[in-house]
Amino acid sequence: MTRFAAPQQSLAGLDAQATASIIAAAADVALVIDAQGVIRDVSLANTELDLAGHQNWVGRNWSDVVTIESRPKVAALLRDADDDPGRQDRRWRHVNHPSKDGADVPVMYSAIRVGDPGRIVAFGRDMRALSSLQQRLVAAQQSVERDYLRLRAMETRYRLLFETVSEAVLVVDATTHKVLEANPAAAHATGLTLDDLVGRGFAECFDDESAQGLAGFIGGVRATGRADDVRLRLARGSEVSVAASLIRQENQSLLLVRLGRLPLQAGASEGGPRDTLLKVLESMPDAFAVTDRDGQILAANQAFVDLVQMVSSDQVRGQPLDRWLGRSGVDLSVLTTNLRRHGSIRLFATTIRGQLGASAEVEISATAVPDGDVPCYGFTIRDVGRRLTLDTRNRQELPRSVEQLTELVGRVPLKDIVSETTDLIEQLCIEAALQLTKGNRASASEMLGLSRQSLYVKLRRYGLNDGGSLDH
Repeated sequence: MTRFAAPQQSLAGLDAQATASIIAAAADVALVIDAQGVIRDVSLANTELDLAGHQNWVGRNWSDVVTIESRPKVAALLRDADDDPGRQDRRWRHVNHPSKDGADVPVMYSAIRVGDPGRIVAFGRDMRALSSLQQRLVAAQQSVERDYLRLRAMETRYRLLFETVSEAVLVVDATTHKVLEANPAAAHATGLTLDDLVGRGFAECFDDESAQGLAGFIGGVRATGRADDVRLRLARGSEVSVAASLIRQENQSLLLVRLGRLPLQAGASEGGPRDTLLKVLESMPDAFAVTDRDGQILAANQAFVDLVQMVSSDQVRGQPLDRWLGRSGVDLSVLTTNLRRHGSIRLFATTIRGQLGASAEVEISATAVPDGDVPCYGFTIRDVGRRLTLDTRNRQELPRSVEQLTELVGRVPLKDIVSETTDLIEQLCIEAALQLTKGNRASASEMLGLSRQSLYVKLRRYGLNDGGSLDH
C-alpha cells in the first residue's frame, strides 16, 4: 500500500464533517467503534445493502450484529487495529451480517485506530457481487463434475458392451482406412491379436481380391452413410458378411464395421435336402453345435441354447464351447485332439454348466469336417442325467471294480464317488453277514457290530427286507 507523501499539508484543516464525508464515500459500510467494541456511529453508503436492524446498531457490540461464525473475525479486526495503529498492510476479513430476508450479507472489513485512544474506524466493502460469482463458479464446477461422471458411466457401458458382444465390431478411420478400435470377437475373426489389429490397414485383413472390392464398398459408405452388406473373404480364408455405417466424431469421419459369419445354409436351395437337414438339426431334442477348429461356436440349435441356459443362438455364437464344459480347457482339448486324429468321437462323458448355474451330465459325439468352406467340428450333446439317476438308484448295478469306478471320473464328482463306494461296501458287508448267518438278522447285527434297529434301517435302505429272520 502506498500512503500520502505529505498528509499534513494536503489534508490540513479538514474538520470532522469533511472527514465523515470522506469515510462514508470510501466504504459501503463504515463503523466508528470504541475501545470496548461498541458501535458509536454507522454510515451506510450503499442503500441496496439489506442489513437487518442497521438503524439500531449504535450502542450495540459489533460482534452482536454479525453471524456467529464471524465473531472471531470481528475480535481479530479489533485486535489488529489496536496493536499497531501505524501498520500499512491492513488485513481485510470476510464478515457476514444477517439480512431481512434471511440470507447472509457478505462484507469485507478492515479496521484502523484513529484519534483518541481506543477509537477505531471499520471500513466495509459490499461483497455480494463477488459472492454471487463464486457461487455461480461452484455451481458450474459441480455441473461439470456431474457431466463428467455421466460421460464416464456412458463410456464404461459402451466399453463393456463393445468388449463382450459376440459380433465382430471394428471402428475404422474413413480417410486412412486404419483400424482405430476392435473388440475381441473381431480379433478372433481375423486371426490376429488386438495389438496387431489396431493400427493395421483394414484392407490387410482380407485377401487381395476382397481388398480391391473393399475400397469401393468404403467409398459407397462415405457417400451415402451406409451400404448393402457385402460378402468378402478374410486373409485367413473364411468368408464373412461385411456391414458398415458412417459416424461423425468432432471433425473426423469414422466407419462402424461389423463382420458377420455367413449362415451355414447359404447357397442351399429352398426346400432342398440340405435345407431339410438343417431344419431337422434345429428342431432335434438333442443339443447340436458347430465350432471352428479353435472351438468357437459358429452355429447351434435351440436345444443347445436351452441346455446352456441362454436366450438365443446369437448369444452363444462366437463363444468358446468350453465355456460351458465341465472341465474348461481339458474336455475340449481332448475332444479336438481325437477329432484331428480320428475324425470322430463317440459317447464322450462330461458335464455341461449352464449360464445360470445348473449342470447336466451329458454324452458328446462329434465329427470333423475338414474339407468344407469353413473347416469345422460338429457336436451332438445328449443329456443323460435322468439315465444316470435311474442307474444310481439300482444298487445292484453299482460299480464293483476299480475299472468301473475310474469310468465315473469326470462324470461324477469325487465326493459322490466316495459316497457311492462307501454305500456299496456297506451293502456288500450286510449281504455277506446275512449269507453267513443264513438270514438270521439278530446274529448278523452282532457280527456287524450294529444294533438290530440300525440293521433294519440299512436293510430297508438297500432293499434287503425280503427274506430272513428278524430274531433268529
